[in-house]
Amino acid sequence: MANSKALSAITWAGMLSGTLDITAAVVVYVHFGMHPIPLLQGIAKGLIGPRACQGGWPTALLGLALHFVIAFGAATAYFLASRKLCFLMKHGFACGVLYGIAVYFFMRRIVIPLSLAPLYPFSWEMMGIGVLIHIVCVGLPIAGMVRWQG
Repeated sequence: MANSKALSAITWAGMLSGTLDITAAVVVYVHFGMHPIPLLQGIAKGLIGPRACQGGWPTALLGLALHFVIAFGAATAYFLASRKLCFLMKHGFACGVLYGIAVYFFMRRIVIPLSLAPLYPFSWEMMGIGVLIHIVCVGLPIAGMVRWQG
């Protein structure tokens, strides 16, 4: 029973946060006049490098799959931490906000630099948008789903 609750919490949290996050990213891309395919290929660039840009839909789909792998990884990490740190369940909203911020900086400062993806120049505007998206679309949904399902 405990394993099915864990799987359910991680599945719901990963699917919800992955869907909300990529939707928000696409909306931001379109708002700034960009096409979403390069966004998804940019995620694939982290694994296969610059050739992802020439891969068309297949590398865009690879990027989407990798995005969800990351979302499920973030959901799994929060779920496992919540089993040891009970305040993550007790204070889900505050912890979700902080987790969203932590995931943003983990991605920007550790994952992207270790990948084959290019580093873009720093922008306060894009950092603000990114942090807000990660709070609303990653941290809060993961904390909420883990609390609800757990």
